[in-house]
Amino acid sequence: MGTYLSKPKTDKVSEEGENHRVRYGLSSMQGWRSSMEDAHAALLDLDGSTSFFAIYDGHGGKAVAKFCAKFLHKELVTNEAYLTGDLVESLRRAFLRMDEMMCANKKWRELLLDDIEKDGSDDEVLLTSGENENESDAALKKEPGSDSEEPSSGCTACVVMIRDNKLIVANAGDSRCVLSKGGQAYDLSKDHKPELEVEKERILKAGGYIYGGRINGSLNLTRAIGDMEFKRNKVLPAEEQVVTANPDINTVDLSEDAEFIALACDGIWDCMSSQELVDFVYEHIKLQTKLSAICEQILDRCLAPSVGGEGCDNMTLILIQLKKPASSSSGIADGSPLPDKPHDNS
Repeated sequence: MGTYLSKPKTDKVSEEGENHRVRYGLSSMQGWRSSMEDAHAALLDLDGSTSFFAIYDGHGGKAVAKFCAKFLHKELVTNEAYLTGDLVESLRRAFLRMDEMMCANKKWRELLLDDIEKDGSDDEVLLTSGENENESDAALKKEPGSDSEEPSSGCTACVVMIRDNKLIVANAGDSRCVLSKGGQAYDLSKDHKPELEVEKERILKAGGYIYGGRINGSLNLTRAIGDMEFKRNKVLPAEEQVVTANPDINTVDLSEDAEFIALACDGIWDCMSSQELVDFVYEHIKLQTKLSAICEQILDRCLAPSVGGEGCDNMTLILIQLKKPASSSSGIADGSPLPDKPHDNS
């Protein structure tokens, strides 16, 4: 059972930054949820030639999301494929490496202790929802020195990398990346849900089942980091498990009419379609100089007025404005065009 607060926490964590490639703004808000399970990373200069942005939307606890926010980009840049210039393969390996690191180190949660902020005990009333989610953060409250089992919680991961005129997007889960070109929304990631045929085929082949739109009647995502209970088929590789951390990866050539990128967790996309968000940003970016302020406005707009339904989830949004896109034609690296229509949540 999921739990909600008696009133939402609307305080926001926001930041801004820019370099010669991009400027960005981001904001995150706990909202009605009893804890904040989103995490993010925003690195303007990952290695001097590359900018890196990521959103990690946790479920069943915050541990895995925080782990990824701390370590995924570090594993990325030390990967042999990255050092040879293969960003696609290095991203794939970095996603899978998160599971390997957590399973290989029984005390993996202790690696986070320096960064974990202890939750305040405001004695707020918790309201119980009907969602099949475990909101417990007990895994993070283990005593230092105690053994910790493999991660039972998990997180989505949606990563954006910008190098020269290339945009690389890697995604596992239902956080989403959207590109605005001339005010038109183009989805650069796929929401990994059980109803997708390719996901369903892998789930069944690995020994899982789908009930009520959820894997084994529990998880409503088909790709995620962590969630090791869905990754125990010993005869299959990590890419073919019931739930896999293996990301879909898109590479796009940025053209002059590429304006900005929106990267957000499903708490945003549950409330706004890709095109609705692009329309909002397109209108306000002409009037508002701070991108983080636009993010804050969107979070407030999406927040539900009362408990129940859409707008009650944690919310995190990163806006990335492209300062000097190259003048090459836009399209997916394999030659396929960008989609003609934006994503529709309806």
